[in-house]
Amino acid sequence: MAGHRLERTTEDIKRELTAIFRELKDPRVQQAFLSIIRVDVTNDLSYCTVYVSAMEGLDRANEAVKGLKSAAGFIRRELFHRLTLRYVPQLIFKATDSIEYSANISRILNDLDISEDEVDEDESL
Repeated sequence: MAGHRLERTTEDIKRELTAIFRELKDPRVQQAFLSIIRVDVTNDLSYCTVYVSAMEGLDRANEAVKGLKSAAGFIRRELFHRLTLRYVPQLIFKATDSIEYSANISRILNDLDISEDEVDEDESL
């Protein structure tokens, strides 16, 4: 039962963080197209690691993380007001290049020259 509660709390935190990020006025966060990739919360709800990625790449995500770290107190206070938690976890922000990596893989797959005839041949085998 505790596992379900932790999963639900993690999803609630992720949802509320997305809304809070839209409201932040820090230009480092506001100018980047940020996406929350993953949220990991410890079992005792004392720490929450938030992995963020930017469309513009890892350098932009690192700049946004600096802005998020400076606004961590405000973000925790907003989480406390929006969620029914006794303790709001300490937030740890980490930048990843997941979006850039995924876009690169998608670009590579789209550049492959696979004709319709080859696809039909493979399906008939």
